[in-house]
Amino acid sequence: MNIRHYFTACIVCLGMTLTVSAQDQPEQDSTGLPGDNFSLQGALDLFKQSASPEAFEKLLNSADNKVNNLDLNEDGNTDYIRVVNKKDNDVQVFILQALVSSTESQDIAVIELEKTGDNNAIVQIVGDADIYGESVIAEPAEEGDNAFNYTTASHGPAAASPEGIVVNVWLWPCVRFVYAPAYAVWVSPWTWYSRPVWYRPWRPLPWHVYRPVRYAYARRYVVVPVQRIPPARVIYRPVRTTSVTVINRNRVVVNNYRTTRNVNRYTPNRTNSGGRQYQSSTPVRADRGSAINRGGRADRGTRVSENRGGRSSGNRTRGSRKRAERGN
Repeated sequence: MNIRHYFTACIVCLGMTLTVSAQDQPEQDSTGLPGDNFSLQGALDLFKQSASPEAFEKLLNSADNKVNNLDLNEDGNTDYIRVVNKKDNDVQVFILQALVSSTESQDIAVIELEKTGDNNAIVQIVGDADIYGESVIAEPAEEGDNAFNYTTASHGPAAASPEGIVVNVWLWPCVRFVYAPAYAVWVSPWTWYSRPVWYRPWRPLPWHVYRPVRYAYARRYVVVPVQRIPPARVIYRPVRTTSVTVINRNRVVVNNYRTTRNVNRYTPNRTNSGGRQYQSSTPVRADRGSAINRGGRADRGTRVSENRGGRSSGNRTRGSRKRAERGN
């Protein structure tokens, strides 16, 4: 009986240990930055599902979608995210802006969209550097349901470029909507004091709960080092909005991230299956103070000294001979 109780206790302890380890594991993936609590890929996925920018804003602020888990003002509730649209010819930006207080807002990310042909458009989402520590760029992957059933002759779902595969998003309902002739640029009417009647704030999820949801969106989108729509930055730069409160509150963690992160440069390559693959191309610099280099310099110095010494000895010997001959 005692042995049976002993084994039962061991099994229970082992189960508790594995449970605690499983709960602690997700914490290792957290950077501590505010951006941990907002899924860029999830926002792009909601943009894909939306029929209009207004519908997109509603999906962003729905607890069911779990894309937004931000609480930048630390009031215990998730922040409301406004969507502000700016347009210049065929280039549009959709600014995702968190309402922090009655006087402050903070940009979280920008969706950049460009119509590149009659039936072609490309899209990216760029995370704000004050939220993610650096500008993080994501775009649709060419796998799965992002590959539309187009033929190559009709501008297919993806086009090759020097930076990798570019996915054509023209069939996204929201993209078609914002390029319609009668479309009027959307600017969210909601403010800190005025919220839509359907909006119900919710408590932010702990990281170990939010993490699996966040990464579920990431499977259909990829983070890339290439910004494909430079004119979008020209449109966005003059209207970028930041919050002094948010910046000061996260200054230490953001600075630490920028200081300690491993900087890699990536060159996109196409795999045989058509997928996107990024390989590190950071040049490996030789250690200027290495023993090999120092030895090489020492050898060169020794050879120079020997040559100089040889020439000096030879000159002295010839001079001594000449003086001896004149004396004779």
